[in-house]
Amino acid sequence: MAIDDVELRHLRALRAVAEEGSFIGAADLLGFSQAAISQQIAGLERAIGQSVFDRPGGPRPVTLTPAGRLLLKHADAISERLAAAESDLADLASGTAGRLRIGTYQSVSVQLLPELVREMRAIAPDLAISLVEQDLNDELVELLLDGEIDVTFLAGPTEDSRLDIIDLGFDPFVLVLPAQGDLARRHPGRSFPTSELADLPMVGQHPPAIGSDVIDTGLRALGVKPRYVFRSNDNGAMQGMVRAGMGPSVMPLLAVDTSDPGIVVKRLDPPLDPRTIVIAVAHGSTRMPAAERFVRIAKTECRKRLGRAAR
Repeated sequence: MAIDDVELRHLRALRAVAEEGSFIGAADLLGFSQAAISQQIAGLERAIGQSVFDRPGGPRPVTLTPAGRLLLKHADAISERLAAAESDLADLASGTAGRLRIGTYQSVSVQLLPELVREMRAIAPDLAISLVEQDLNDELVELLLDGEIDVTFLAGPTEDSRLDIIDLGFDPFVLVLPAQGDLARRHPGRSFPTSELADLPMVGQHPPAIGSDVIDTGLRALGVKPRYVFRSNDNGAMQGMVRAGMGPSVMPLLAVDTSDPGIVVKRLDPPLDPRTIVIAVAHGSTRMPAAERFVRIAKTECRKRLGRAAR
């Protein structure tokens, strides 16, 4: 036999005999027969090749040998680790501790996630939450399937048999104009004719960033071939260029800082089909309770922010 043959029952018997000073006392403490305790200690001694107790005989208590004292220290350390593991597993099962890794993209990170993370922290203050931001749906999906993240937001509509996808709501595409420009003065109402974009220099996203292909395809379907004079994948930079008069920009509403006094936001007439905001987990995998909690929070909070109530 070898140290690999040592089992937890051996270590429990070692601690019980050491505490009680006798095999009979250990048997009473653990609820076994004296013979069972003797067998466990004998098995332990065979495994390590040394005696763990001096047995003086008679009424005098058994005492630990040097090997027994050393092994008991390790047994205590093992017990502490097992107790910690039990606590961690309980936290994991409740979804209130451990870690949660969320995949996201820029507009969701800025507009939706702060409130969602605040809600999650309120019910799970010991949960370590981290975000992984990417520009493409495909990148987020691969991270999710590889186990690098636990749950991810995606821009929809999207379908993938490898995922369980929950629609959270619509995010309409809007036109962002400089507040002081001619375009805003010529169209003082809430809407802007989509056809007039055909002749205008525009600010847009670098393809293939999330949403760029949807915008271009939607504009072309309405007879507008966009002419971009500036492109960026940073929403703030795009809005800044609009503010500076470089041209209007079609952006998802979540990507726009509507409190900016230097821009105005208008509906397109006719509109582009809105994108959807979805949240996804890997299909068929065991879901972390914390991820399940987060999905429920996202569904509730997104009812307040998006254009359609989450199902």
